[in-house]
Amino acid sequence: MKGLPYAFASHFAPRFLHQAIALYRQLFRPSATLAKPYVMVGVPVVAAPTDAEAQFLASSTEQRVLGILTGQRGKLPAPIAEFMDSIGPREQAAIRDFLAMSVVGSPDTVRAGFVRIQEATEADELILVSDVYDPALRLRSLEIAAQAVPST
Repeated sequence: MKGLPYAFASHFAPRFLHQAIALYRQLFRPSATLAKPYVMVGVPVVAAPTDAEAQFLASSTEQRVLGILTGQRGKLPAPIAEFMDSIGPREQAAIRDFLAMSVVGSPDTVRAGFVRIQEATEADELILVSDVYDPALRLRSLEIAAQAVPST
């Protein structure tokens, strides 16, 4: 109602993303700052040269989410091959729900994921977070993601 931009941290609560954006747009009133709504969406991203490597690296994020859900928070863990296969179906479902707006994959997969999110939300901007264990690979992930952003 104050005519300000809105950022939603979908990397924490993706199930409320569409409801929150709709409410923001419904209640938006133009101001000296903005004439129309401006939406930013937080997106977890893990990008790598291949889908397989990105999936492996994303296991750090999946482990972190499981820790959040079970109250066992800690430092970002190293990736583990086949992590999701090592846990039960309820835990898998909870992690997938938590990461519903995540984008994981190769440059083409990431580009398609960004397009999907933009089309679903009509976001003006994506705010990326990349929980990759190795700092150099985290930077690479963000560089790949930046190159994968569709041109407008």
